[in-house]
Amino acid sequence: MIAGLILAGGEGSRMGGADKGACLLAGEPLACHVARRFAPQVDALWVSANRGVALYRTLGEVVPDLAAYAGMGPLAGIASCAQRLPEGALLAVVPCDTPRLPDDLVARLSAGLAAQPAAGAAYAQAPAGPHYAMLLARAGALAALPDYLARGGRAIRHWLAAVHAAGVPFDDDTAFANANDAASLAALAARLDAAKP
Repeated sequence: MIAGLILAGGEGSRMGGADKGACLLAGEPLACHVARRFAPQVDALWVSANRGVALYRTLGEVVPDLAAYAGMGPLAGIASCAQRLPEGALLAVVPCDTPRLPDDLVARLSAGLAAQPAAGAAYAQAPAGPHYAMLLARAGALAALPDYLARGGRAIRHWLAAVHAAGVPFDDDTAFANANDAASLAALAARLDAAKP
């Protein structure tokens, strides 16, 4: 089983404090664009969210950060959901602000992970650089998260390095374009408009 997690629990500081997943792109919340591409790739869909619960419940099961992980960033969402995973399941993770993620993201990450038995996780590696928040993790790597957070770790990339994660190559940078701030959201909207017939 592969469970899917959309990370939507951040404070949206680079978006002026707005709930990023609820920001509109082409008249629809960003998280809805992401869920439409991501949900068919996984067996169950969860959303890490600490506000905007009404919206996110329309997409999947909402999982707020556990009190022990409050304020610890995106890894708090991953750690909070990891405890819900059935035995032997994998956890696929994507951020809520990447509306054009590849339709075969999980399949390719899964193949990459299977090819690297010693790797605790796999993440997307595009030509312009790595996308650490687009990942697929094994139970063993997730089990290491509470200790990593307790020691002050917060960066996804450092946790991935600690579990010997493997980068999986993708050749299309545009599939990983995100709306991390107002300017990048406007650029994505312009790109969508330009692609209309």
